[in-house]
Amino acid sequence: MSEMREDPRFPGVLIHQSSYVDDGAVLGRGTKVWHFCHILSRTVIGENCSIGQNVMIGPNVRIGNGCKIQNNVSIYDGVELADDVFCGPSCVFTNVNNPRADVSRKDEFRKTPIGRGVSIGANATIVCGHSLGEYCFIGAGSVITKDVPAFALMAGNPARRIGWMSRAGERLGADLKCPRSGEAYVEIDGRCLLKEKH
Repeated sequence: MSEMREDPRFPGVLIHQSSYVDDGAVLGRGTKVWHFCHILSRTVIGENCSIGQNVMIGPNVRIGNGCKIQNNVSIYDGVELADDVFCGPSCVFTNVNNPRADVSRKDEFRKTPIGRGVSIGANATIVCGHSLGEYCFIGAGSVITKDVPAFALMAGNPARRIGWMSRAGERLGADLKCPRSGEAYVEIDGRCLLKEKH
């Protein structure tokens, strides 16, 4: 018998029997929650998401459709994922800039919006209060300490932009043309845009 089970609260969702989903959470059809996860109340997860092993989400977190959250990721109050975001194994989000164990800062949680199609590499850290623009790519182990523009390829600690990435996840060369999709991009005032959009 499969250890993935349906829960009558969430039609069309499969949840591993070792995971907990609190009352008040919303999970979209086609989503799978794997081993040892905890989804807290007032969390909204879209359709067709994959929630890997040992993931904690919530409370008050919103996750779009088609997101893939790999093993050992915690997504805290203040973080919002748009559609099709990839969170690599053990990547880290924060929600307070100056935590102390003996000082309550729950009224100081900072928003961290993650744009559509963003990829965050394994062990990267996203310091709270910064936005990640659509389809940007955060290299493994990078530490994000400022806002990231759309399509930026970021690496290092602190991370800096080392190039541009296409929607298809390919590094753009000098011609700013995606080698996989053929889509053309243009750089204007330090921003990268799809040619048909500017």
